[in-house]
Amino acid sequence: MIEIIFQKDDDAHRLYGHMINQVTAEIVERGHVQLDKNKKRIRILPQKLPKADFHKIKESVYNFIVVKKRDDWFREILANRFFYKDPNEQEQILQIIYSVIDGSREDLASFLSGPDEKGYALKAIHEMFNSGISFSFDSFVMFRLRPFHDRLYSYVEVAIDEYKLEQDYQMFVQTLREFLSAREAKQEVIHLLLDEETTFHDKNLNELKRSELIKGIDRRLLGNHPLYIDSVTIAPLLSIAPTQIFLYTNQPEQPLVRTIRNIFEERINICPVKVFAENKKNMSDKSNSPT
Repeated sequence: MIEIIFQKDDDAHRLYGHMINQVTAEIVERGHVQLDKNKKRIRILPQKLPKADFHKIKESVYNFIVVKKRDDWFREILANRFFYKDPNEQEQILQIIYSVIDGSREDLASFLSGPDEKGYALKAIHEMFNSGISFSFDSFVMFRLRPFHDRLYSYVEVAIDEYKLEQDYQMFVQTLREFLSAREAKQEVIHLLLDEETTFHDKNLNELKRSELIKGIDRRLLGNHPLYIDSVTIAPLLSIAPTQIFLYTNQPEQPLVRTIRNIFEERINICPVKVFAENKKNMSDKSNSPT
């Protein structure tokens, strides 16, 4: 017989409920997994239990740790180690954490090193169950899963750094929106081509000279935000403050385009680069046609 001993009633009850609701429901019903009356011990009776079923029990404990408890531990680290106690802030940081875990943020995953935490947890659970001894769940978590917890801590650190950067970015964008809303348009329409080179064009698709664009930049932009403002694109756009922007690019998801879209919002229209060439040709044909 193996006993898992808990300090918290809630952990024992949640693991037992997890076993019933997951792949081990039939095994639990046959009496191979029992929750005692005081709800602080789960007994596992592996006698005459097929090897495959015993493996399912271990997998259910593993799933409980790396899915159910992992979320609890992330929140505890956020609240107790980094003092992020607000539920809304926690949720935003957790979204970043899970985006790294599910592989959609490779840029952040590169900051994490070391062995896979899930593999380590699975190995530790197998070793504990195969030894056939009773053990304290809390001691197991504290000592045998220390590398697992260290890895969770690393996820939180990376996510908090990204969260702070995102907060700074949002404040930066909002400041520029306010600057833009208070500024009078110097040209109603601007065509911006982001290709091999970055070029500005007026409503008739005549290219604007770079020297004139630089001369027209409002120096408050570069003085107040020297590390964030792109003097090649964003600063001239804000200084001109057009009511409509046609932005031509083959990479609409690049960070620069995202920032321009966030600042100018409904003022911007994004098109492929080939559309610029088509518009330029149509404009030339129109100007050359007999009147």
